Parts: sequence; C-alpha cells; structure tokens
Amino acid sequence: MQSQHVAQRHAAVATGALGPAVDVEQAEAALVEHYPRLVRLAYLVLPPGLARGRRVLTAHSLVQRALPRSRRQAPVIPAQSTGRDTDPGYALVRLEAVRTALEAGLPLRFTAWPKRAQLPPLLPQVWGLRLFPRSGGADELALDQRLAALSGPARAAYALRGLEQLPDGDVRKILRAAGVEHPEGALAEANGVPAEYPLLDSPEFDPCSLQARPTDLMRRRQHTKAALAAAAALAVCSALVVLPGGGWGADGAAAPPYARNAAAEAALDPAQVTKIPATAWQTATRADFSVWPARGALTGNTSLLRRALAVWARPGATVRVSATPGTQTGGPAGPPQLLYAGVVDSARVVVFYDGLRIARYAEPKDGTAGAALDFARVDGATDAEAGALVLGRADGNVRYLTAPWVTKAAERDLMKPTSGAMDLGLTDGVTGPMASPAMQQGACTSWNVLQLTDADGTRLSTDLGELVPAHLTSGRPGYTGEASGAAGLRDWAPFACSLAAERSAGVRSVNAWAFAEQTLPEAGGTGAWVCTRAETWRGDGTVSLAQFRTPGSPYGAVAAKASDVTACGPRDPQVLAGVLWKSGGGQWYLLAAGGRDTASIRATGGVTASAEGTQLVARAKQGAQADLTGTLEDGTEINGLR
Repeated sequence: MQSQHVAQRHAAVATGALGPAVDVEQAEAALVEHYPRLVRLAYLVLPPGLARGRRVLTAHSLVQRALPRSRRQAPVIPAQSTGRDTDPGYALVRLEAVRTALEAGLPLRFTAWPKRAQLPPLLPQVWGLRLFPRSGGADELALDQRLAALSGPARAAYALRGLEQLPDGDVRKILRAAGVEHPEGALAEANGVPAEYPLLDSPEFDPCSLQARPTDLMRRRQHTKAALAAAAALAVCSALVVLPGGGWGADGAAAPPYARNAAAEAALDPAQVTKIPATAWQTATRADFSVWPARGALTGNTSLLRRALAVWARPGATVRVSATPGTQTGGPAGPPQLLYAGVVDSARVVVFYDGLRIARYAEPKDGTAGAALDFARVDGATDAEAGALVLGRADGNVRYLTAPWVTKAAERDLMKPTSGAMDLGLTDGVTGPMASPAMQQGACTSWNVLQLTDADGTRLSTDLGELVPAHLTSGRPGYTGEASGAAGLRDWAPFACSLAAERSAGVRSVNAWAFAEQTLPEAGGTGAWVCTRAETWRGDGTVSLAQFRTPGSPYGAVAAKASDVTACGPRDPQVLAGVLWKSGGGQWYLLAAGGRDTASIRATGGVTASAEGTQLVARAKQGAQADLTGTLEDGTEINGLR
C-alpha cells in the first residue's frame, strides 16, 4: 500500500498540484457519508466478467480499503460539481476506489505479482448466500450490456460523468491520477454509449440494495466433505514434517531445516533434479558439463538424492566439506543437474552440476556417518576441461567419470615420454582405478596422468587433489597444443614433478613452454629452459615457474617463481629467468635466458654483466644474487622472474 500511495502521489504531481492534506478522520467521515455512492461507482467500474455476487463484494471491499492509513494530500480535483462545497476527503477516497477498481480489471499476466484488487476479497464474506442487486427494467439491462462492452477506463469515465456529474476536464484528471495512460481515449470510447445517466441511479446498479439466495446446496455439501478430507491430510503431513529425522524422508547427515520457502523446497526436491538425455551432447552447440547425461545405477534412488541435496543445502557438523579456492559452498539456487549416482568402491556417490559448480556427495554404503561434500568451480569449461570428473579415491587410486564424447581412457607416466599408455577401460563412462599422483608419498619417481581420446584427438589431464583434473598443454603461450603429442611429452617429462606444487589450488590448466636451450660454459653441454604456467578457474592465483635442466639430470630445477603475473601467459608471452650453476671445474656462473624475442640481457646487483641476444653467461660467486632486465626487439623492457 505504501508503494501505491507513492505512485498515486506521483501521478497527482504529474497532472497538476496536490490539494490540502486530509486527516484519516476527515477521509473516514467522507467515506461513511457517501458510502452508497462510492460503492455504486466502484461497482460500475469493476469488470463485467465477474459474477454479480463477486462484483458486489469486491465493490464493498475496495471502498472499505480506500481509507488512507495516515494523513494524505488530496489531488486538486473537485469532489462534485453540484454546487456544493468541494470535499477533499471525498475526492481522496473516490480516487482510491476508482484506481483499485481499474486494477481489478487488469489481467494477472500484466504484473510480476498480483495486486490486491485482482484477488478475491477477503472481507466482506457471506457464507451460504448469494447476494446481488435487484433487477431493473429493459433500459437498465441494455445500458448494462453497453457498459460491459467498454474498457475499464471508459466505464470509469461514463460513471464519473453520470454519477458524479463531472465535466470532461475533471474526469480526465481523475483518470490520469488513477493511472490511466490515455484518458482522452477513454472519454472518446465512453462517447459511444448514450448518455442515459439517470439510469445509473436505478436499483440495477445499487450494490447496497441486495437480494439474497442460497448457494448450490449439493455443491456446498461436496465442498464441505473435500475441506474435511484436506484438513485431515494436512494434519497427517504436519505430523510427518515434525517427525524425528526430517519428515518426508531421512536427510541423513544434513543439519536441521532452518528455512522453508518455495524456491528452496524446489531446489531440494529430488523429483525436480534435471536429467539430460544420453544423446543431447551430439547436437548441442557447446561441449561442457551442461550436456552430460545422468549415469550410474542409483539415478532413480529418491532417498539417496534427497539426502545428497539436503546435505548440500545444510551440511551437518559431522560432514567433511571441501572446496577449491574461490568456490562458494552454499546450496543450489534451483534444481541442479544430476551427473552421476551410483556405488564407487565402498561409497555411494552423487555428483551434481548447477551451471557454476560441481558438487560431489559421498556416503558409506552402510550408513551416512562420515559423509563428505566436495565442491569445484567449473564455469566456462571447454570440452577439454570438461572431459572428466573425479568419482572417488581409495588405496592411492582414483576413478574418473568421463564425458559422453570420450571413447577411450588410458593411464600413462608423464615422466616416461616414450612409454606407452595403459588402457583403463570404460563402464558407463567410469574408468578403472589408476594411481593418483596427488596421493603419492615420498620421492617423486613417476607422475601418472589421465589420457582421454575422443573424435578430436587425445588429451592429457592430471589429478591435483580436486574434483576436476587439470588440463595439460604445451607450447608458446597463445599457440599452445595438447601435451599428448611427442613434443609435449618431451617438454613435460623432466618437469612433471613440479605439478605437486599446484595441488588443491583450483588449477584449471597447466602449460609447459620450452622457451630456450643454452650452451653451458666449460663444455658443460646444453641446458634446457622451460616455463610452466598454472591457470586457475577463478582467474587470480596464477603461478609461473621458470625451470632449468642440466644435461644428464632427469629432473628440472625451479629457477624462479612468480604469482599473479602475466609473464609466460597468453597476455604476455615473454619470460626472462636466471640461475646459478656450478661447472665441473668448480666455477660458479650466472646463466640467464629469455624467449626468442629477447634482444639483450643485463644483470646488476651481485653480478654485473650484459649480453646481446637471448642468453647471458657470466662468472659469479656462490650465493650471489642478481637482478635481471631484458630488452625485447621492439624496445620493451622486461624483468626477470623472481
């Protein structure tokens, strides 16, 4: 009502000025004194499609609710043009009655939320009787039929002319203040009905002079029986809701309910979970988690889905919850998409997707104690990044659920580029178990990765301890390719163990770029420089590592590391790094290298030296620290990673 008053005030301002302030007592006095006239006016304006009994009760309800709640200013519109003094209180309540009667005729689809006038009146109510005005003669019936053919604003214009005896100027002001956008059109439409205004005072249009008849007695008896049955059902349902454990069904490890509303109930209803058809991905315009079908033997287990959704919305104190950095852990905004429900090793597992996150619920096969809930952010995933999800980890192994377009899954050791891949097999999209590098302990002697094959080729992903494995690529930033090729496997082999530094960091993909090879002094052979860059799902938290491998060493060493920088990435495909190296003769050297666009390198601080080209070699002392600056061929300066 407050917003309606504000809208009415703005409308009055738009049509002119506001009149004197009206107290509630003054408005009430006007309403009581002119109540029959106001109800008749509202009755005439209300839509004729309403039954006569409903129309009578609605007219009384609208006029009774026209009383303002506080002191208000009336619009500058005469109360009547009958020669009497104008009454601002009457003008105010009359305007409110006309406005709400017009609102009652609006279709429900016009508003996001129904206005009160569009709904059946709460009061007054008469049970067991039908009330309607007395019937008039043939002239009144003909006028009623003509008014029924008019729009609501036109009926209001006709009634204001006839009942209130207002000139068209004042009628226009009232209609505009009541929210009518084109009052001139309403007046023109009302001109199509003959001006038989005295008929408006007949009993045909008097909702205060009524006849009473009983309602349909048989139907009333049936409705009474139905109401009693509904009340009994409601009592049973209420008892179920307050039962220990959750009411409709056990929620397992979920916390007690804290809120009840329609949107939240819909999001947690297992019957409304989205299940994508198995072939939807074949015709979809994009390949990501949104086109994954629901798989697993328990997709029809309503009790399991209910527990999973309930724990997602309100995990209990015993539920272990984890999330990748930057991932929200709140409940779903609407019914999520089901990706999997089944038994994995010794647990029942349910995996959902809500358009932004993957949520994985797991509980023991023999109960709900020890339930776990994991989240991972996956917005904007590509087909390569939406190729697999972790279903479960056990005994140092990991099982994946693969995308429907994956035709083969295999395991390979990233540190052995010439060795073959071992087939994992696929059963309804689920791989066999493979050794997880995220769970290995001790020295890093191998790094097993997941190799997926589809119609577009072969891709590599690695488990970093999260729900979504990180996609591995290789090549110059901006021109990267799959790490599954021969060149990518060679680039990654010495540096695979460096992936351990990216565990549980929300990593989306990792690229390895072999940006330089450097001839070592004192016939030390050739060293290899590689920059690995980890991109995250959230955007920040990127990590760039410059690594150096000497001849004969199976592993690379981290020479420099930087977080949240553009170097070595698609926005800035340049890198400069240096390392102290000891020759076989015991001499220490500063070795520095940049990408192919580097024109010169300069070292200052603990070592002072400079060189043209992409590499620098200078004698140094053990423990010396130097600052590196490079100049690109276009004159741009870059700093070394630190």
